[in-house]
Amino acid sequence: MLNKVKAGIIGGAGYTGGELLRILVNHPSVEIVFVNSSSNAGNYIYDVHTDLFGDTDLKFTGELHYDIHVLFLCVGHGDARKFMDANTVPDSVKIIDLSQDFRLNAKSSHQSKAFVYGLPELNREAIKKAANIANPGCFATCLQLGLLPLASKQLLTDEVHVTATTGSTGAGQKATSTTHFTWRNDNLSVYKAFDHQHLNEISESLNQLQPGFIPDGKATGAINFIPYRGDYTRGIIASIYIDSNLSDKEALALYQDYYAGHPFTHVTDRDIDLKQIVNTNKCFIQVKKHGNKLLIISIMDNLLKGASGQAVQNMNLLFGLNETEGLRLKATAF
Repeated sequence: MLNKVKAGIIGGAGYTGGELLRILVNHPSVEIVFVNSSSNAGNYIYDVHTDLFGDTDLKFTGELHYDIHVLFLCVGHGDARKFMDANTVPDSVKIIDLSQDFRLNAKSSHQSKAFVYGLPELNREAIKKAANIANPGCFATCLQLGLLPLASKQLLTDEVHVTATTGSTGAGQKATSTTHFTWRNDNLSVYKAFDHQHLNEISESLNQLQPGFIPDGKATGAINFIPYRGDYTRGIIASIYIDSNLSDKEALALYQDYYAGHPFTHVTDRDIDLKQIVNTNKCFIQVKKHGNKLLIISIMDNLLKGASGQAVQNMNLLFGLNETEGLRLKATAF
C-alpha cells in the first residue's frame, strides 16, 4: 500500500470536480498533485469553490502530467473519450472516469485500456483488480442498489415501476432553462420518461445477476422509469415497486443480507428522508410490502454516492485502502 496516493483531476471546476476536491483535501492518504481546468488556469481553487478557502492554496492549472497514481476525469459526457483520444495516459496511472463514456460493456475499452463498472456493491472484487474504473451514474446507482438483492435471487419476475426525483445539481453546472432558479424553484417536472440514458447501465447490471431479465439488455418494458426534476439542490429519492411473494420479514432479510458487507448501503423498514443522506456517501433503502407489491425506497446524494463519493470509494478499493477512508461525512440532518 502506498504512503500517499498521488491524484490528478481533469475538469476540477464543475460540481463533481468540486465535490471530489472537498473529499480529497481531507483524505489522509491522498496528495492532490494538480487540478486541471483550462478556463480557470492560474486561479486559486477557492476562487471557484469558495467554501475551500482556508482548506487549500492549490491553483488550477492548464497543464497535464503523469507523475501521479490516479487520474480522475470530471468532464462532461463525451469529453472523457475525447480526452483519451487526445492524450496517452501511461498504464501505470489508473483512471477513474465520472462520465458515462465507458460504462456500457460495448464501450468499456479505449485502445488498450479496459474499464470496470465501478459499483462496489456489485463489482467490488473486480474493482480491486482493475486498471481503470467507469464510475456509475447517479440515477443508475440509486436504482441498482434498490434492485440488486432481488436480481441476486432471480426474483425480478415482472415489470419494475420506478418514480425518482433528483436535485438540480444532477443537471451539471452549465446553466440551462431548466436549471435557472426562477424556473426550478417551486416547480416539479418530468423528463426523459421511459428512456433515460441510465437505464442501459442498470440493465447490464441486473442481467449480470439475473441473466435474461432484460432481453438484449434493453430496459424498455421491463423497467418503467419516470424521472423528475426536483426543486432542491441535491439528493435522489426513488420509489420502486414490483409484484412479489416475499413477506415483509423475508424482503427485509434479503436486503440486509445482501448489503451486510457493504459499509455505505443500509437497509431498514422505517421511513427514510433525504436529509439523512445528503452530504454523505450513504444509500438508505426502505423495504415494505403493500398487498402483493414490494415497495423499495432508495435515497442517496447524487453528487456523492452518485458521483464523487463513489469515485473515492473506488479509489480506496483500487489502492488497498479502507473502503470508507475519507468518506465518513456528516449528513445535513436538519
